[in-house]
Amino acid sequence: MKRIITIISTALIAMTPTITQAKNPLLLDKWNTPHQAPPFSEIQPQHYTEAVPILIAEAEKEVNDIANSKDKPTFDNTIVALERAGGKLSRALGVFYNMLGSNTSPELQEISMELSPILTKYSNDISLNEQLFKKVKTVYEAEKNNKNLSAEDATLLEKSYQGFVRSGAELNDSEKDQYREISAKLAKLSLQFDQNELAATNDYSIHITDANELKGMPQWSIDAAASAAKEAGKEGYLITLHAPSYIPVVTYAENRDLREKLWRAYNSRAFAADSKYSNQEVVKEIVNLRLDMAKLFGHKNYADFALERRMAENPANVNKLLGSLLDASVDKAKDDVAVIEAYAKKNGFEGQLQSWDFGFWSEKYKEEKYAISDDMTRPYFQLENCQKALFMLANKHYGLTFKPVDIEGCHTDANAFEVFDNDGSYVSLLYIDYHPRASKNSGAWMNSYRDYSITAEGKEITPIVTLVCNFTKPSGDSPALLSFNEFTTLLHEFGHGLHGMLGKGTYSSLNGTSVYRDFVELPSQLMENWALEKEFLDLFAVHYKTGEKIPQELIDKLVASKTYNAAYGNIRQLSFGIADMAWHTITEPFTGSVEDFEKSAMASCAILPAQEGTCMATAFGHIFAGGYAAGYYSYKWAEVLEADAFNQFKKNGIFDKKTAAKFRALMQSGGTEKPMTLYVRFAGAEPSVEPLLEKMGLTKN
Repeated sequence: MKRIITIISTALIAMTPTITQAKNPLLLDKWNTPHQAPPFSEIQPQHYTEAVPILIAEAEKEVNDIANSKDKPTFDNTIVALERAGGKLSRALGVFYNMLGSNTSPELQEISMELSPILTKYSNDISLNEQLFKKVKTVYEAEKNNKNLSAEDATLLEKSYQGFVRSGAELNDSEKDQYREISAKLAKLSLQFDQNELAATNDYSIHITDANELKGMPQWSIDAAASAAKEAGKEGYLITLHAPSYIPVVTYAENRDLREKLWRAYNSRAFAADSKYSNQEVVKEIVNLRLDMAKLFGHKNYADFALERRMAENPANVNKLLGSLLDASVDKAKDDVAVIEAYAKKNGFEGQLQSWDFGFWSEKYKEEKYAISDDMTRPYFQLENCQKALFMLANKHYGLTFKPVDIEGCHTDANAFEVFDNDGSYVSLLYIDYHPRASKNSGAWMNSYRDYSITAEGKEITPIVTLVCNFTKPSGDSPALLSFNEFTTLLHEFGHGLHGMLGKGTYSSLNGTSVYRDFVELPSQLMENWALEKEFLDLFAVHYKTGEKIPQELIDKLVASKTYNAAYGNIRQLSFGIADMAWHTITEPFTGSVEDFEKSAMASCAILPAQEGTCMATAFGHIFAGGYAAGYYSYKWAEVLEADAFNQFKKNGIFDKKTAAKFRALMQSGGTEKPMTLYVRFAGAEPSVEPLLEKMGLTKN
């Protein structure tokens, strides 16, 4: 999820011609669309450059009216008024940044770089407005101990005050100037990082004319490569770095040279110093600017600063969690690799097992040991059935129903659904956008165009949520068939989607996924557990050709293999969190080699040989462009929560409505209370790490 704040100069406003609302849909008070959904086809790139200056000016006036009011500052006329200021600007930017990630263009990318300093200035002009902050602080001091404030109002008060403080309101004039400069540079660099990573991914492909080079790959993936070549006007087959193309090669292709070539390309995206898409210097600038930011606020490193507003609270607690999980799994992970290496050599492999070998031989070993493979399960996970499974699960748990609706999305691939509650009341609009394209960032994510809120007049503003994925496309006569991992990813993002759709608080900034970063992954990771539950799979997983239910034997094999390479997978995920913490606990400006720093930071997690000329950091969008800086550990933090939470469902039944009702209450609460308060209310106690260790097969006998 990406959230970018920014604004415009008076000079630019003066240069902007008067735009009538009729000509620019972003300026309309209301859109003539169902549920006030964005009128995507009407919005052209130039509309953003025309409208944003005007909308910023309107927002500035609303904020200045609060700051300059002669009335005594109160919670309503200051804190709540600020929460609701700039609504039309937020709506326009919500559309823009969602489009930038899911259906971008060179023109939109150029506009994003132009708007970045303007919008950063706008944000800073608010947070550094001394008169405004004086009013906010007056209300905070008067109301912070008011027992009559609701939990939601108390949280908004605290969040508003801390937002100003952590955005420089208490800095001196010289420090405020530094803050402005740093924040402006960081906003632009994050966009540049994102654009470089996308361009580097799209820029690489391997054109193959000899089908023998693809030996071992599933037919569906060969057909997809043929379709990709045809779309590009080429004969033969086209392999790219997009996941549906990349993963089958490194998992199944018998051609080791092809696996190595593609693996190296994927793991060096935006890395080569001489590439026009290189992110090496961008990474250095970002981490050094974040260090400067932290020091401005009296912290020795950026992680100290960032973790103040997280469940973990400080780097020591993060490192304790990561270290304990590393200690519990590193020896087992080495054993996992040793088993695969011995198996490979037994089957004719010579030399040392490398990263581009592990997935290939691991898959073969899994097929032999568990008699299961992606090719065996994929026919039972037809995309349309998987979608029905999501909706069925939400219905069983929360009484939600999903109705396809003819409402345009950001791209023709995006499908829209109206969501209704068990009493028939409307809940949310949901978009789902499944397949990769050159205009879409890699990976999978959930975002919102609009969060739930209640206006001053008491009117409900309902959410608009989007799920964006990069799953295997239909090919030839075959429908889109998901791998088991893709299905698990779909469940994950749908968990985020439910969190966004079910918010019920008064204030949009406290609704949905607007929670602590290390709490936001709980609903999504909890949802993944149902992927291995027979009672759930039996309801939808049928062979796309025969209609036969997924066999009990295959489900048993899936369950039996769920801890297969769990330790190795755990180490891999831990390595990302450890690298993130290393980058954000530097205490002096970084001037060295990005590659060397990363390899040193991740050395404790090195199970397979490190490879020269590769580097994850330059494509690590989560921490350099996606809001997870000093926060990637949150996936593991949330795993502790979700494993403990799923125990509640297992005890009471995986479709137990009472347990689901309690979890719905947690999601509906969004960020209105402290995460641990919400979790204990759901589970009855703080979480234990033991269920996670047991789930991964890492408990000691």
